[in-house]
Amino acid sequence: MRLITFAEAIREALDFVMKNDRRVIVLGEGVDDPQGTFGTTLGLKDSYGAKRVIDMPLAENAATGIAIGACLAGLLPIAVHQRMDFLLLAMDQIVNHAAKLSYMFGGKFCVPLTIRCTVGMAGGMAGQHSQNLHALFTHIPGLKVVMPATAYDAKGLLLSSICDQNPVIFIENFHLYKMQQDVPRGAYFIPLGKGAVRRKGKDVTAVSFSIMLHRTLEAASILEGDGIDTEVIDLRTLSPLDEELILKSVKKTGRLVIIEPAVESCGFAAEITARVQAKLFLRLKCPIKRISFPNSPPPAAASLEKLYYPEADKIARIISGIFNGTGKYTLKGTS
Repeated sequence: MRLITFAEAIREALDFVMKNDRRVIVLGEGVDDPQGTFGTTLGLKDSYGAKRVIDMPLAENAATGIAIGACLAGLLPIAVHQRMDFLLLAMDQIVNHAAKLSYMFGGKFCVPLTIRCTVGMAGGMAGQHSQNLHALFTHIPGLKVVMPATAYDAKGLLLSSICDQNPVIFIENFHLYKMQQDVPRGAYFIPLGKGAVRRKGKDVTAVSFSIMLHRTLEAASILEGDGIDTEVIDLRTLSPLDEELILKSVKKTGRLVIIEPAVESCGFAAEITARVQAKLFLRLKCPIKRISFPNSPPPAAASLEKLYYPEADKIARIISGIFNGTGKYTLKGTS
């Protein structure tokens, strides 16, 4: 174990699979750049050559189609899209081909494609480079959707995604790339579809993932000082969803808050809400609460970005509010 960043953990996973399986290729815009797509592909071209680390033009649909074809030819491609927003230009290939080919050919072919993409506002990126569109892909049968929140999980989940026989959308938040954590040097695999309890509690269940997990944990520490014991669940994988883990926690606490890094309307939090209400309606002590972004495009101004992302104190206030029904509770030591 040693301390490395989220970006370094991604790079280690890529380096491991490329070293141990010559079928693995990495392709995408800027994967051979000296900056190494936020540091995640740094040095891979030097180690494995331009035939396995392939720079692609600005043609997302074409690049994704090439990656799907590589799967059908027996390779294990990892397609890198620097911004999730531009996966929209590859929706035909992702939704109508990658997600459907194995089903349409009766399982005779598989599409072991890993699509890496980045989300998260990064100072002035605004409405076309900052969208969190994970809910779109959880709606598509045949796709798996992964959103790690830590360096340890990033490495283990990426290794599992690359080894999976199905197409996986692997979503990385820009603000996590420099976060550090102790990570093993060797390979390890975290199963897709398994969440984790990051903090045990008995009063309320807080479900989150990706960047918002860290703010939720901060909020739980604030709430602890006010006598509210929050259980925090990190989903890690959205599709398949670890529904059992959520239900087990809500049976204990009777309260559920979902903190999602996306706009509220038709978000993934609505899916979790529907499932829990269908199975635990009579066990709930209060309505399920969703905390998300405003229903507007992401702003460019730094001052508005701070308002757009729910901070830990706002999450704590909303969670504490469900205990008195106002949502406007004043925490101890605040005004």
